[in-house]
Amino acid sequence: MHWPFSLSPLEHGAFVFVGLLVYVMVTRIGKQHRHPSAAIAWVMSIALLPYLGIPLFLAFGTRKLLRARRPAPARAPAAGGTAGPDWALTLLAALDVPQPVRNVSIDFCADGEVALRELLALVDGARERIDLCTYVLADDAVGAQVSAALARAAGRGVQVRVLLDAIGGLRASRRLASALRAAGVQVRWFMPVVRNPVRGRTNLRNHRKLAAADGRCVWSGGRNLAAEYFLDLPGRPAWRDLSFVVCGPLAAQAHETFEHDWADARGKPPRAAPTMIAPSGVDGGACAQLVPSGPDHADDTVHALLLAAAYHARTRILAVTPYFIPDDALLAAWCIACRRGVQLTLVVPARSNHWMADWARERALRALAAAGAQVMLCPGMIHAKAVVVDRALALCGSANLDGRSLFVNFELMTAFYGAEEIAWLAEWIEAQARQSAAYEARAPSWGRDVLEGIVRSVGFQL
Repeated sequence: MHWPFSLSPLEHGAFVFVGLLVYVMVTRIGKQHRHPSAAIAWVMSIALLPYLGIPLFLAFGTRKLLRARRPAPARAPAAGGTAGPDWALTLLAALDVPQPVRNVSIDFCADGEVALRELLALVDGARERIDLCTYVLADDAVGAQVSAALARAAGRGVQVRVLLDAIGGLRASRRLASALRAAGVQVRWFMPVVRNPVRGRTNLRNHRKLAAADGRCVWSGGRNLAAEYFLDLPGRPAWRDLSFVVCGPLAAQAHETFEHDWADARGKPPRAAPTMIAPSGVDGGACAQLVPSGPDHADDTVHALLLAAAYHARTRILAVTPYFIPDDALLAAWCIACRRGVQLTLVVPARSNHWMADWARERALRALAAAGAQVMLCPGMIHAKAVVVDRALALCGSANLDGRSLFVNFELMTAFYGAEEIAWLAEWIEAQARQSAAYEARAPSWGRDVLEGIVRSVGFQL
């Protein structure tokens, strides 16, 4: 049998060498810092399966779009008398995230139907502009309601822009996108796959979720725009999730974050991530701070904040996430926090909607349980992403506690510093824990342990 394409051993070796050279040039010259397990996985795939590994690396290998800058650390000015922990404010200032601001109001919502009404009310109340970013806009009852509200706004003369992720949008939102465009809504796909496969950015997805109106109010949180996040269906209760509405200067910063993503959606070389000057706040108002993270930031801002929080925590860390696949550094920091007396409570779904994530999380859950953490398994699908540290800081938004959210995706968390907001999120997480069953760590069989390691390695990249 004659193969149409064949290489001699010398030519094959040269091909592997060139592939490894490409990897070194992209990762070292481009300062694409990677977790050791991810680096080993890429090197092994290029060395052992070069004809598959090299194209995959070219398509999925980029992790950062900006080279790291190292501004001199400086204490963040407290906007309007911000009462946030010094360590968090100083760190976030050094990582070039927007400054904290005081707002008119902050309202959390755990009820899906109420959250949908709040989103629709925000759109219906807009008079000048609406910017909406989501990973999923499903062709279902929720997608139809949101799309109809956006079309009505465009009909009133409001400037409406919708940013949809090209991978998340594979879920039947093409028809809705066409209908929105016909109604006068500007729709843009974030990094279309067919236009970016050889630029290394196909794996960089926009997972941010926000709807900002008139620089006045912003709706955000963990919910995608699909029925399962909002509505109970026959035999399928709505997923447990969180969203919130902030009225005040935070909305103007959300618009600017959206503007940055809108400009970079085509995968072109990005502008520097926005480093916004805080708008004038509201004296005595609720304090909050946007914490965007992703390839458009030189540092992994959410991961850095979680690490710092683990070492500064004194009494408690409460966390809820649908997918828990932390890197070694964050897992070690949480285990150390437990061993020095911090009460750590983690709530995850007993069974999530991704079986690979459930397999990949087992090693981390066993390590946390062994360190003394309270790991709770929620009986239903819980999709909320929130972390509370002592009574000083709370985070809520789109980032899961896994490698994809912390190191690959464009994500948006919001930090809350007010006592009322921290208490609300803490009580909600504790309520979910009370309704959950305690995780029982069991030693895995040899085969399961190997499979967990393989799934974890693959899951870190994909």
